[in-house]
This record gives sequence, C-alpha cells and structure tokens, in this order.
Amino acid sequence: MARGTADAPHSDPPPANGPTPATHPDPPPPNPDPPPNPDPPPNPEPDLNPAPDPPLSSAPDHPGPAPDPLPGPASAPASAPAPASVPALDRPLTANAAALRLIRDSLSRSRPAAFRLAWWTLVSALPALVCGKALALAVDEGFLTHHTPTAALYLCVFALCALCGAWASRQTYPPLADIVEPMRDRLHREVVQGTLRRAVAPGAPREGADAVVVARLTRQVEVVRDTVAGQLMLVWQFVLTAAAVVIGTAVIAPAAVPLVAVPLLLSLTVFGVLAPATVRRQHTAFEAEETLAHRSAATLASLRDIIATGTRDKAEREVLEAVRAHLLASRELAALAAVRRLIVGLGAHSPLLLVVLAAPALIDHGMTAGEVIGVLGYVLSTLEPAVRLLVQGVGASWIRLSVAAHRLAAAARHPAPPKAPPHPRAPADASLVLSDVTFAYGPAAAPILENVHLTLAHGEHLAVVGPSGVGKSTTADLLAGILHPDHGQITLGGAPLDRITPADLNRARVLLPQHPYVFAGTLRENLCQLAPHTPDHVISHTIDELGMNDLVRRLGGLDGQVDPAALSSGQRQLLALARAHLSPACLVILDEATRHLDAEAEQRVEEAFRRRPGTVITLAHRISLARHADKVLLLDGQRAWAATHDSLLSEVPLYGDLVGHWNTGAARPDGHRPDATGHDENAPRANGSDNRPADDTAQRGDAGQGRVSGPDAASDHSSSRPSADRAP
Repeated sequence: MARGTADAPHSDPPPANGPTPATHPDPPPPNPDPPPNPDPPPNPEPDLNPAPDPPLSSAPDHPGPAPDPLPGPASAPASAPAPASVPALDRPLTANAAALRLIRDSLSRSRPAAFRLAWWTLVSALPALVCGKALALAVDEGFLTHHTPTAALYLCVFALCALCGAWASRQTYPPLADIVEPMRDRLHREVVQGTLRRAVAPGAPREGADAVVVARLTRQVEVVRDTVAGQLMLVWQFVLTAAAVVIGTAVIAPAAVPLVAVPLLLSLTVFGVLAPATVRRQHTAFEAEETLAHRSAATLASLRDIIATGTRDKAEREVLEAVRAHLLASRELAALAAVRRLIVGLGAHSPLLLVVLAAPALIDHGMTAGEVIGVLGYVLSTLEPAVRLLVQGVGASWIRLSVAAHRLAAAARHPAPPKAPPHPRAPADASLVLSDVTFAYGPAAAPILENVHLTLAHGEHLAVVGPSGVGKSTTADLLAGILHPDHGQITLGGAPLDRITPADLNRARVLLPQHPYVFAGTLRENLCQLAPHTPDHVISHTIDELGMNDLVRRLGGLDGQVDPAALSSGQRQLLALARAHLSPACLVILDEATRHLDAEAEQRVEEAFRRRPGTVITLAHRISLARHADKVLLLDGQRAWAATHDSLLSEVPLYGDLVGHWNTGAARPDGHRPDATGHDENAPRANGSDNRPADDTAQRGDAGQGRVSGPDAASDHSSSRPSADRAP
C-alpha cells in the first residue's frame, strides 16, 4: 500500500526544501455529509443502429430509464445513444418462455418470410397426403385386378407428388434464412451489449469471464440459430404431416383412425411429461460446459504462477473435476436418448403393429386389402419419420433452444441504471486535489493507497512512478473516476468526482489504458471516436503533432480502412493517443500508453501533449517522462511522495534506485550513457568528479533491495515484458 505520511523516508530526513510525502499540510475537512458514490453507468459501444431491437432479456436488473454512457477511457466514445428501455416484467422468463418469445419475435420481424415458409412447407407436405391413397388405389384397382398400367399410373402420381414435395422443400430455405440470420445478428448484438454493460458495472468480476462470453457468442448463439431453423422447419412439417396422415386414414379407412391417433397422442403426452427433466439435464450440461471452458482458460493463463507456487496438482485436480462434471452431465443427457427411442416406438411403431393385428377384423368390416396397405403406407413412410424427427430431433433441439435462449436472455440483461449524483457539479478546469484518499480491493485487503494528499494545478504534468505492482494503474483508475476511494475525496476542477455527472466527466477527462481499443472501421472513425465532428484541419494538426503522417499514408488516408490485427502494438497506441489528443477532455491520463513506442516517438508524443491545453497525468516507464514532468508522484507500496524529479532523486533512495534501473543499458547513439539524473555520465562534472550510478547506488546501501524492480519488469498482472516498436 502507499501511505501518505509525514514520516521520514528510508534514509535521513529530507531538508525543508526537499521532497515531502504526498500529503497536504492542512488537509481540508471532510465533507460533513459525503454523498454515496454513485455507480458509474456502463460503457456502451457506439450505437450504429438508431433504432435497435429490444433486448432478448425479459427486464433489466432494475426498472428505470436507460443508463447514460460510461465516463470511460479513450477507447470508449464520449457519448452514445442509450438503448431502448425494456418494460419490466413481474418475474424473469422461464426457459420455455424465452424460447417461445425468441421464435415469436423472429417471426413477427420477418412476416413476409414467415408466410413464404408456411406456403412452401404446405406444398412439401403434399406427398404425405397422397401416398396412402395412391397405394390403396394401386393395389385395389391395379395389382389385385392384374391391371398393371393402372397400378403404374397411381404410383407415377405418387412419384410426381414426391418430386413436387422435394422441390417445395428446397424453396423453404431462402425464407428460413431471412428469418434466422437477422435473429443471429440481433442475438450477437444484445449479448455483447449486455455483457459489456454488466462487465463495467460496479462490483462486477473483472477476470475470468472471457471464456464464458466466447462460449455464449460462438457455441450458444449458433445453437440458437440452428435450432430455431430446425424448429421452424420440422414443427411445420410434423404438424402438416400428422394432419395429412390422420386425414388420409380417415378418408380411406375411418375405422383405423383410433389405431393411429391414440398411440400418437400417448407418445406426445409422454414426451411432454419428460421434457422438464430433460431441460434440467440440458441446463446442467450447458453449465458444465461453461465451467470447463472457464477453468481451462484460467489455468492456461496462470501456468507460470501455478508452476512457481507448486500448485500444479491442485490446478490439475480442479480442471479434471470440471471435465468429470461435464462428462457426467453429458452421460445423463445421453441416457434420455434411449427414452426418446421408446417414445418413437410408442408413437410410430405401435400403430403399425396395431394395424397389422387388426387387419383381419378391419377386412371383415368392409376394408379392402389396398386400404390396409394404404394405412400401413401412411404409418411407415410418413408418420414414423415425422414422429422420430419430432421426438429425437425437434425434442432435443427444443430443449437445447430453451436452455440456450434462457441463458442468452440472462447474458443480454442490462445492469441497474446508476443513481444520479445529488447536487451535481461540473468541473471548472483540470486541477486535481486528493484529500486523505484511501483505497483497498475489499474490506480485508491491504490498502493500495492510504491517507494520500496531492494537489495538481490546471495545466501541470504529473508523472506517477514506482515499482511494479504498487498500484499505479489503480491510482489512474481512481483519478479517472472509474474506481471510488473508500475514504477521502478526489476533486476535479473544484467538483468532487462523485458529484460530476457521467456526461460532464466524459467531457472533462480521458483515460488511455495500456492496451487501447482500436476497431475495424475507417481511420477517421477511430481518431474521432471521442470527437465525432472534428474538422479535417484539426485532425491533420494532431497527426503532425504526433508524427503519424507515414502511418496515415500507409492506411490510405483518413477514409482508409483500419484492420486492428494488422497493426503493431505501437501503431495501435499511436491511434489511441491521437484519439485522446483530439478529445475535448482537459484532463488526460496516460496509463503507460507509450510503452510500445521507441524513445524518439515517445518524446514527440510527450511534447505534443505538453503543448495541448490541460493537465496530463502519465504513468511513467522511462526516465525522460519523469524528468520532464512538473511533479512526480512516487509510490513504493508503503508511502507516497510528491516533488520534482531532482528533489526526489537527491532525497529519496528508492527513486534513485528506480532511475538506476531505468538507465541500465540505455546508451545514446553517440555511445554515451545517461547517469542517474538522466544526464550524460561521460560529460565533465561541475566539481571535476566522475561518479557513476553504481557508486551512487553503493553509497545508498541496500535501501529498497529485494523490493525495487525496474519499471518495465513483468509482474503477476502483466503477460510479458513490453517491447518498443519503431515509430511508423
């Protein structure tokens, strides 16, 4: 933790004109009635559709108006239209209700396609209506009377109807695609919006959701698309086929209708009774699949830590437990397949047996042999495939659809809208004041910052430095208003952050993270995301300031298409830096946003932001950033100091150690190396001495040894050591 205190640093107390801990000598009194920290609203993507479809979810977490855009980093737009609000229901949708609503909405949004699908499905059911009658006439009037041409004629009629049915089945696919493809796109949009809004909501888990989200966006959305298509096709075909079988049987042999209809109704009843248990098992299988994906991804991402801590056996056991749970859920689900086969036997095979056993009695009551064969033809060639598809195909796919639709409805749920701050205030400028700020990730956790005081005037440049893992990025989030202090207050332009509305905070500050967001689109859209109506001459000025002309030409100008995967890390950071430079924010927070640039490009960016009006806060990873800053905030996990670069260097051993690590191996093109102050170590000293950083470090003793690491050292929160890309 970094604690603001007036205690002496690790060595002797600094002189009166030296650096002081980052405390205010007379901190302002706390607000007697501090307002509760409002939950920051979610950070939506730009709404490219002015009239989005209502979300799949039944209701947001809390009824109310649509939330305002999140005051987010430079990778987020300053403002975006809020999505259409969804009326709150008394209770969340059940799995079956979610599936029914999904199909109903899909059909209602594509009525012409639904009518075309119904028409062609009706035509495709023509062979089911004709087959039994054609067989009965072929037997009675052809084969039994030894009149082969007549039998062949009726069989040709049946074959022609079958060809017409096949052609009609082919015509069902275009309208089916017109229904399910827009539904899939809508599901993707709703799941992405809901997931992002909940991910940035206060108290949301920040890690471990990637694998689950990918499973929902890929497997489960595709499951919904495929199963809705299957439902629309097979259900229509089953209804029409079953109706054709019953009607055809009633036409040629009314006495045989109970032998066909009663077993069919019994099988459908059994299927409906077993459906809830099957839904539960399918739900368990989906959860087991997501748990396995989550644990596998988390384990693979933490292999280094697992090996370092010797917890390989535990990690392996957890993953294998997830594998066994998924296997068990899959086996339990597969066991229901045998039950579904019994249902098929009851609905399709038992009518066949009953008709064969009752054939002598039916013939005695006036039925002909051809009519008995016609009824058997209805059962064998038409009813049996329809029941099998319903129970094994439609039944299983409906269960998967209901479960997937229910889970996607939960994924598309929007979080509760934030409460409006009481007595909102707008910042007057970019001055920043931290008053007795304390923050920790949880009640039992050690504070990251404790009792920190800091004052930054409008237009000043602050560099935040310290060893890896001491809370520099957390400090940036606090200064940006993304996190809220547990104690104390942060004011921007004289207004407490928790009293600034999201829209005002969006306009007042911009945070550029280490890994900025660059999206597929034109270069102009990426650069002007936070200032959509920026004129071209202002954009050109920013491009010149940041030295991006070569990159812009390579991308085809402002209207050229940007492929994020084709850009290097440094190029992506340059685009994000230009986006922040063009934004209307007067406070810019750079969270190591130039770590992938080389020294020349970084210096040009630094100078451009120093010329830009407003205040700049930089999480420094190079000595030049701290040396040129007006103030330096040093965090060491225990204390916090605020002073100039020279004062910290002369009075705080930890800062000297950090500068020594920064300068290790940093030779200039002329072969000279900077010393601990950032100056040429081979240049003659004022006193004629030639002290080296190593000697200076040795004189400090072992202060900070074992704790101090270079600013580029990889920590447990970073995937690898940053590398510098050449300036484009």
